[in-house]
This record gives sequence, C-alpha cells and structure tokens, in this order.
Amino acid sequence: MSSSAVSSTSVSGDPRSVALLGSTGSIGTQALDVISRHRDRFQVASLSAGGANLALLAEQVVAFDVPLVAIADDARRTELARHIALRQGESGRPVRPVEILAGPEAATALAGAGADVVLNGITGSVGLGPTLAALAAGSSLALANKESLVVGGSLVKAAQRRGDQIVPVDSEHSAIAQCLRSGEHREVRRLILTASGGPFRGWARDDVKTVTPDAALAHPTWSMGPVVTINSATLMNKGLELIEAHLLFDVPVRDITVVVHPQSVVHSMVEFVDGSTIAQASPPDMRLPIALGLSWPERLSDVATPCRWTDPTSWTFEALDEELFGAVRLAREVAEASGTYPAVYNAANEECVAAFLAGRIGFLDIVETVERVVAEHVSSPALTLEAVLAAEGWARRRAQEMLSRR
Repeated sequence: MSSSAVSSTSVSGDPRSVALLGSTGSIGTQALDVISRHRDRFQVASLSAGGANLALLAEQVVAFDVPLVAIADDARRTELARHIALRQGESGRPVRPVEILAGPEAATALAGAGADVVLNGITGSVGLGPTLAALAAGSSLALANKESLVVGGSLVKAAQRRGDQIVPVDSEHSAIAQCLRSGEHREVRRLILTASGGPFRGWARDDVKTVTPDAALAHPTWSMGPVVTINSATLMNKGLELIEAHLLFDVPVRDITVVVHPQSVVHSMVEFVDGSTIAQASPPDMRLPIALGLSWPERLSDVATPCRWTDPTSWTFEALDEELFGAVRLAREVAEASGTYPAVYNAANEECVAAFLAGRIGFLDIVETVERVVAEHVSSPALTLEAVLAAEGWARRRAQEMLSRR
C-alpha cells in the first residue's frame, strides 16, 4: 500500500499555516469551522475562491485575519477590496493590509506559496494546477479535489516529494487511509468503497429518464455543491473515487469493490488477506475527514459526533446496479486504459452535468454521452500537462457537439 496517506510524522508544536482553496464552498466553509475551534493548531495563511460570493469571502478574510486572498475573476478584484474594507470597518479591530491576487492562475500562485498545508477544495479539473503547485512547494496537500489526481494521474504522483505529502479528504479515501494503519501493503486483499446509492437507488432505468435537476440535487445524506451532488446521483462521483483510490493506494482496479451502503455510516473498508475487514464508521459529517486532512497523522478532539452504540440501529450493504449506474463500469475501463482517458472521462462529464443542470439534456444522457466521448478518444502516448489539457479541451468540444444535436 502506498504511504501517500499513511505517515507517523508528528505535528510541530507551532500552529500549521493553511492555504484554503475554495473557501466559500462546502469543503471550505466546513474547514474554517474546524479551524475556528482549533485556533491554537492552525493559522489561515491564505484563502481562494471563484468569486461568486465576495461578501462571504470578505467575511472569512476578516474573521481569520488572512493576509492573502485569491479570486479567479480578475474583473471583481476592486469589488472584493471594497467588501474587505467594509468588513474590516465593521469589525472594530486593528487590521492589516490584505494582498489580493486575481485571475485564472491566482489559486495556483497561492497554492505554491509554501503554506504548511494546502487544502484543495476546488471543484473540477481546474484544481490540477494548484495541486501540482502545492506539491512542488513541499506543502502537505489535503486533497478534496479528486479530479486533479484523476486527470493528472502519474503527473501528480511524480510530483510528490514524500510519501505522506498527499492526505485524502474525500470521506471514502480518508476512511481507507485510516483502515490501512492496521496492515501493510502486502497484506491487503482489496479496498471496499461504499456508496450511498444517491437519490435514485432502487429505481428502474425507465423511471430516471425524466428526473429533473431538482430531484437529482436532493441527495439523501450529504449536503454538497451542485456538480458533486449530480455526480453522486449518476454515481460518476464513485467512478472518480475508484480511479482516485487506485492511484492513491497503488491497488489494482480489479481489487477495488464498490458496494451500496445507504446509511453512509461506514465510509469505506479494507479487506486483508487473512479474511479480516477493517471499517471506519462515523455519522456522515465531512468535518471529520477535513480535520484529518489538516492535522494528519494526529487527530483533533471533538470534531464530529461519534456513533451512539447503545441505540438500536442497522446498517445494510448491497451490490451496485451497474446497469443503471454505468459510470462505475466505465471508470474501471478508463482507469485500466490510463493515459489521458481519465481526463476525457472527467471533462466530458463536467460538460454534461452543466447541460443537465441547464435543462438541455436528460439524466441518462450524462453517462451515455461521456461513454461515447471516451470511445472516440485516442490517448496521447506520453502523459504530460500539455497532453492532459489538450485531451480535456477536445473532450469538452466533442461533448458539446454531441449535446447540441440532442
């Protein structure tokens, strides 16, 4: 088992400096909640966001006395400065100047500035640049942006300076990392990824043909952004997680099993060669894997509410319906093919999700279109950043062409 998520390095007595990418999103706001209750352990060195919620970003900057902030939309730099000045005036506290970076590369510059921990909570493959920058700078990378590892593949792995530099923040991969403390790589038989099944678990294929975006956004367990929530409804998210687990933990795709666990309490498991299975269980709360991403390998106190073992309860597990949820089967094929296929898989999906949310295509069209785009792709012989970006660009254009004819 790769040591990318297993380390015995102790945490310094000084507060860890944290660069938080995607601070106004679901992962970012929960990360700041964790940090707010452990101010002695962390210092927020910088924040980045897309720029859709400048008021919240300014509030975060002032509340955590952050000296450096980045937004993707350069046109909104002055507006953000006004929001920050307003919040600083309302705080009634002494304030220090805030440097604002803006533009498409702002988050990458921030990620490469050398914070102790970079938490990449950006959504989508746009997070690849920041992921590579954080690794190059030697920062510990708390990775919630699974897409950057999926599309970057061996590029990201090669950029690691040490085995414990990437700490997964997805609840499933955090669970596996915790379970792997129970054994060595040679003792692992398989990884077991759990999936809630999403809002359409148990539905017939014909029943989901006409579901609306609102129905697909009604996840039964987790509160997430729209793209991740739709990915969870199609099980595309589980496909991405399967590829991520394969890369993170150096386990063959054939030795990774996906099972449906509607209660979302067992976040994933590791089965060992002697027949023992180690599971990580906790009520669904992303603050737990986020906290571990920030403090690994140590645990913070009282991050989330534990299971109540004296209360009657039951957990169920069932096989995944791969006829309805073909994204997982396709992910296995893509992972085996490697090269730029995972980048095409992800990019085509992002275009299809946007079209579905806009009401231009049906729910089943998402995975069907992704599969058609992947089938047409011819991978670059060498995996370079340029090849990944070119493959993504082709996949987006091809997906848009297919969708325009629907």
